[in-house]
Amino acid sequence: MDLELRGKRVLVTGGSKGIGLACAEAFAAEGCDVILSSRDAAALEKAAAGIRAKHNVGVTVHAADLSDAKAREALHAAHPEIDVLVNNAGAIPGGTLRDISLARWEEAWRLKVFGYIHLTQLYLPAMEARGAGVIVNIIGMAGRAARADYICGAAGNAALIAFTNALGARSVDKGVRVVGINPAGTRTERYETLAKGRAKSRFGDESRWRELLTNLPFGRPAEPEEIADLAVYLASARASYMSGTVVDADGGGQFRG
Repeated sequence: MDLELRGKRVLVTGGSKGIGLACAEAFAAEGCDVILSSRDAAALEKAAAGIRAKHNVGVTVHAADLSDAKAREALHAAHPEIDVLVNNAGAIPGGTLRDISLARWEEAWRLKVFGYIHLTQLYLPAMEARGAGVIVNIIGMAGRAARADYICGAAGNAALIAFTNALGARSVDKGVRVVGINPAGTRTERYETLAKGRAKSRFGDESRWRELLTNLPFGRPAEPEEIADLAVYLASARASYMSGTVVDADGGGQFRG
């Protein structure tokens, strides 16, 4: 199946590891030129080298702290012409309302919530002007199935789901699609970090984090590549009637009780 993505320019934030890196590799496999952005310049260079070794596409890196509005503006100024924006950068901490200070809430939301919104504001006008483009927001199942021990992430994800629904419903009037993905727990470094935090809160011992990994669909967490494949499909011409939609990639976990 031709996804009609060859030659497209794709910007992936948080692109040096985890779901972001998997997305960059999946788009590169379809013949897209990719721009990777994250804080860690060394990790970006390593990720870019790996992609270049596998695929004959252009790979550019842009190291930046995207929790900073000026850094987001600099990213846009450096790479203004893209076809697909994958908003993925985010590191919202686990914990209850008592565990997370207001300053930490604001810090976390500057990257994931306001970072997604601001980059969309920066890139959407050019997409609308040419009547084409796709924005894919990697959000998270906590926005659907809120938990008190991940309250900051649950609230932020819920906001981004509503943002995607509302914007995607009207962006189509100018030829632009806005979609989202809610990954469930996905096998990344962050997945283990959050599980350790929950184990420390529940058991007083973060080393017991694996005990919390029960009742998982298929007996396992999702793989980053599975989320990346979905992102590629949603950004492709094969999903041309999808906008304002946020797909729950949770293996049915929300209904398992």
